[in-house]
Amino acid sequence: MVKIGLEIHGYLATNEKLFCRCAVERGRKFSKPNTNICPVCTAQPGSKPLLPNDMAIKQVIKIGLILGCKISEKIVFQRKHYSWPDLPKGFQSTISGAHSTPNATGGKFDGIRINECHLEEDPAQWNPATGEIDYNRSGAPLVEIVTEPDFKSAEEVVSWLSNLVATLSYVKTIDKNSGIKADVNVSIDGGKRIEIKNINSLRKIKEAIESEVSRQEKDLPKIEETRMYDEEKKTTILMRTKDSALDYRFISEPDLSLIEISKETIAKIKNSIPELPLGKLKRLVKEHKIKEEYARILTKNVFLVELFENLLGKVKTELLLPWITTELLGVANYNKIAFDEMEINSEHFLELLKAVENGKINELKAKEILRNWKDASTSPKGEIEEGKKISDDEIESLVREAIDENAKAVDDYKAGEKSSLNFLMGAVMKKSNKRADSKKVKEVLEKVLK
Repeated sequence: MVKIGLEIHGYLATNEKLFCRCAVERGRKFSKPNTNICPVCTAQPGSKPLLPNDMAIKQVIKIGLILGCKISEKIVFQRKHYSWPDLPKGFQSTISGAHSTPNATGGKFDGIRINECHLEEDPAQWNPATGEIDYNRSGAPLVEIVTEPDFKSAEEVVSWLSNLVATLSYVKTIDKNSGIKADVNVSIDGGKRIEIKNINSLRKIKEAIESEVSRQEKDLPKIEETRMYDEEKKTTILMRTKDSALDYRFISEPDLSLIEISKETIAKIKNSIPELPLGKLKRLVKEHKIKEEYARILTKNVFLVELFENLLGKVKTELLLPWITTELLGVANYNKIAFDEMEINSEHFLELLKAVENGKINELKAKEILRNWKDASTSPKGEIEEGKKISDDEIESLVREAIDENAKAVDDYKAGEKSSLNFLMGAVMKKSNKRADSKKVKEVLEKVLK
């Protein structure tokens, strides 16, 4: 039987680093290398850490609560020593190690047991090819979530991770645009555990697990190893055996004092957790009679479902659902941006949908207006006025013009080529600047072409 466990690292959604006031870079916006830095996060001689970022501590507690963990009321940072170019201090400040008490322990999420989750700082970014080091992310706050080896397949891991990332980004505790990193532990009954380090996408995690399981089935490991995934070769490669693993020499961090978390603070954080995706999905289906396929799309993104719930009851649900889950998301996907990167004002969106619902403009014109909102929405009132549907008499006039100008398409249609009707409809819609009602255009065309 295959056993798989995860050690997941996610970037916490904070504006500042863990021990200094330097900005944390998130999402698509990145500064020039080595600009968001100070003596603390670059470990200059004599520099000392500030008190830990209060928001980061609260985010980790919130994550622990969401995972069903017991929250520790004491925070003691440890020094995890290792010599690597991306670690300017020569050690990482973390709430982990052999004698530490993690922020949260003993939980369960989506059927998988959680061993612990804790707070730590990110190292710098090192380019082995050039030797260059960018300290912009040095000291950024990370959460590490450690699961028990409860997974049985790569598919199960990917599905669970997708739900985890969606849930944590949903409550705005991690930055989903910065991605996650995971160390994956794989073993087969009778064999030793193999750790695969630093995999940074769901696709690669799936590939690495499948590759490693296949390798172990052919050659059962006799000793524990740490390996890396080679994406080009689609296989894992030995980094070191556990016998030669580094001794991290954990000691308590002398520059950071004990922090005590009151029960009242933990209760306050727990009460601040909003309705989570699974609960919201069930409520949308039960109370609002939303089909589960639509509810799943909505609840994957907090901004999307908030927009939906804000407009619910103000416009027909059968119109609202496809315009949010298909048309609006389509604009984001076409422009290769996340939906929450679009600045959509719910009132602007409501104005547009009301114009469609009331028959003031057709859907084709509304979609054209929507596509102009790839960065931010604006009031569509002016465009709605300019794009108002034309009269039936105007449609008939444009139909006759299109017929006169496209004799071959007319002949083809009369000869049985039904697709020619779509060509003629397109010609009419172009002449009307997408203001004609497409159903009426088709009706008039079929009448005139008899």
